[in-house]
This record gives sequence, structure tokens and C-alpha cells, in this order.
Amino acid sequence: MKHARTAESASSSSPSLRALLCAALLAAASVPGCSGMYYRTLESFGIEKRDVLADRVEDGRDAQKDAGRQFKTTLDAFKAATDFQGGKLEETYGRLDTEYERCVSSAAEVSDRIEAIENVASDLFSEWKGEIGQISSPELRASSQDLLAKTKARYGDLIGAMKKAEGRMPPVLTAFKDQVLFLKHNLNAQAIASLQSNVAGIEKDVARLVSDMEASIAEADAFIRTLG
Repeated sequence: MKHARTAESASSSSPSLRALLCAALLAAASVPGCSGMYYRTLESFGIEKRDVLADRVEDGRDAQKDAGRQFKTTLDAFKAATDFQGGKLEETYGRLDTEYERCVSSAAEVSDRIEAIENVASDLFSEWKGEIGQISSPELRASSQDLLAKTKARYGDLIGAMKKAEGRMPPVLTAFKDQVLFLKHNLNAQAIASLQSNVAGIEKDVARLVSDMEASIAEADAFIRTLG
């Protein structure tokens, strides 16, 4: 995780301290209900929730980049299979099944990253709202409230774009899976004909998915800049 690497840089003079910090972070992150311990450990090294959010948004952005590339690679494998001119169909099935499974893993990674973003964002905004109430100056309190509102609005645009792109993945995965299973059960010309008749529709769905991911990635970059 990037915030863990940030924490490591804060203690670069002591390798043993870095090891202890990483162990503490992993322990806190792996135990349900221990987010407070996790954040306190980070804060002891000067890493605030906004830093964690920025790093998780970067992770989510990178996961979407990887997923976009994987979906396009899998599509190319399906398109290549439509030009099957002989050989072992079992090998073609094996390649497509492998690419499909890679897509499944990439999609799961994107969803995990989005969930991680939502978790820390909720914690950050809750803390921010509570701390605003501790500001005695009306002017400073109003300024902080305005900044919170603007940050939440930008975050809303970001998470909305991420979820829109995320929502494009299941239909494509279903289409890939259908073709893989049909090929598995029909290792003959009929299966190739099915690929040929369906790949154009899948290609359009992948194009929409990649387009939405690119928009989401742009939103992530813009949001990260506001936290810098």
C-alpha cells in the first residue's frame, strides 16, 4: 500500500522501525474494528487521513488502468480466436479461459480499491465535521465548513465516476464467461461461429468500459491534486 510506503519514508533512518511499523499497520488493518489503531499508528508518523485517502485514490486509479488494459487484452484474445484456422481448440479455450480469469481478478481488485477509498473517505469526513465544531472562530469555522463541502462534492464526482466504470465490468465479464463456457462445451466450428457473431457486441461494451475508466482516472488525478 502506498501509505505504508509513505510511512516507511518517514522512518527511513531505521530499518527495524520500518519493519515494526509495517507489522503494526498490517496487524491493525487485518483486524475488524481496528481502524482507530490503524490511523493512530499512521498519525504517529505524521500521516493523516487525507494522506491515506490520496494514496488509496492513487491505488484505485492504478487498479482501473490495469483493469482497462486487461479487458482490452482479453478482447484481443477473443478476436484472435475468431480467426481460428485449425489446430487444437482445447488450446484456444485454455488461452481464453486464462484471460477471462485475469479479468475477473482485475475487476475484483478495482472493487476492493473502491471500497477502501470509501472507508477512509467516510472516516475523514466524519472527523473533519467533528473538528469543525471545535473551532471557536466563526470565520475560520465557516471557511473550514466551505472547504469540507467542496471537498465532499469533488469526492462525490470521483466516486461516482469510479462506480460507473466499475458497473461496466460485470456485463463484459458475463459475456466473456458465456463464450468461454460455450467453447468449453462445444470444441468445434459452431463455437467459433458463436465467437464471430458475438465479439462485435463485446467490443462495443469494452470500448464503453475503457472510456468510463479513462474518465474515472481523470477524476482521480484531479481529486489527488486538490489534496496535494
